[in-house]
Amino acid sequence: MLTYETWKDHFVSFSEDDETKGALAAVRWAYEHYRQDIVYACSFGIEGMVLLHLINQVNPSAKVVFLDTNVHFQETYDLIKKVRERFPKLNIIEKQPKLTLEEQAKEHGDKLWEHNPNLCCQLRKIKPLEEVLTGRKAWISGLRREQSETRKNTQFVNQDHRFQSVKICPLIHWTWKEVWRYVYKHNLPYNPLHDIGYPSIGCETCTVQVQEGGDLRDGRWVGKTKTECGLHYQ
Repeated sequence: MLTYETWKDHFVSFSEDDETKGALAAVRWAYEHYRQDIVYACSFGIEGMVLLHLINQVNPSAKVVFLDTNVHFQETYDLIKKVRERFPKLNIIEKQPKLTLEEQAKEHGDKLWEHNPNLCCQLRKIKPLEEVLTGRKAWISGLRREQSETRKNTQFVNQDHRFQSVKICPLIHWTWKEVWRYVYKHNLPYNPLHDIGYPSIGCETCTVQVQEGGDLRDGRWVGKTKTECGLHYQ
């Protein structure tokens, strides 16, 4: 079994003719190494479509968790239905937060995402993922280094202190164009919001269209200092 000291050196290189830039090898290693103790936390963004396709090749019955905050775009929920049809054996779970929106409003005020978005993410995303990862050794994420400054040092295999687990990120070397090229090549379903200015899609309450030439994550939490939901802080 690999120790943490050797994780950072695993998958550091891959063949130039490897279409997946090491991603398929990382996914295969993850399921061989962790077996039933790993879960893919999928937001069903465009990177998610690539990872679902790769995971389905390695483990068609893999556990996939969607953190359903109850305020996602309808297009996202529609996409999940299409994914279930495309990959019928995948075990897709729509994880719910403990508090309904009504209960949250009663305890913390209406539209918590507006006056305390960090707490909203804590209640509706971070806590549910903590529950999912309890007793599991690893999880898979679609982070890419190109996405933002906070992600540029992400490795294939990372020690995740927040969730006391290992976070595997197979797509770290992929560019935005490569993600889309793969999706088109394999005719994968994707969220139509991507076609109208939503490169990064989160909750409907906290995501807006990005102007042409803008950063991929400019549409998230506009007007606030917040740039991450908190799932990927180390």
